[in-house]
Amino acid sequence: MRILLVEDDGATADLIVQGLSDFGHDVAHIPSGSEAVRAVSAESRYDVAIVDRLLPDIDGVSVLQFWRANGVQLPALMLTALGTVADRVSGLQGGADDYLVKPFALPELHARLCALQRRPMLGEPATQFRSGDVQVDLLQRRVRRGGREIHLQPREFDLLALMMRHPGREITRKMFLETVWGITFDPNTNVVDSHISRLRTKLNHGFPHNPIETVHGVGYRIRAE
Repeated sequence: MRILLVEDDGATADLIVQGLSDFGHDVAHIPSGSEAVRAVSAESRYDVAIVDRLLPDIDGVSVLQFWRANGVQLPALMLTALGTVADRVSGLQGGADDYLVKPFALPELHARLCALQRRPMLGEPATQFRSGDVQVDLLQRRVRRGGREIHLQPREFDLLALMMRHPGREITRKMFLETVWGITFDPNTNVVDSHISRLRTKLNHGFPHNPIETVHGVGYRIRAE
């Protein structure tokens, strides 16, 4: 297997790389979430990923959310010291396919990775999304509402497309910045809010209700209908 390891602790990374290499696998190590965000795309040639949850820059859940929002279907095991039920649930809901708590036994890690690789791959990612009367075509980059075409600027389209991929789910400002602008740190700007405001103005013109909900203190979401 071609395995991607995202782990900031050098000793843990060395242990995993050596152990999985002894099993005959090719392991690539990335020490930070920001590097994982930049290095992995839908065309990446890895079979499975191991992602530490507590990374120093971008946490593992955010890394997985970024991958999933950008069409990366790479099977991923989250490796972490956080082992409560709530931690496991949030990790799995964030995009992990499996969850292993530290300390762990290397044979179990290997067995779980093999099991992930055996799972059938998902089909081609969807390119058209609909929620209520709003439709988005990713390939043609077209938006229609109630049968009427809505003309958006590129980043307005990208903001809407990200929400449409995950109807009803809260998208944080950090996720918008990482996905739409490629910014992996908080620049202390209201650029997300200002673009959402313009997007709403265009999307809602002539319609009685606003499909984009504000999640106070978090970000935004598209109504799931």
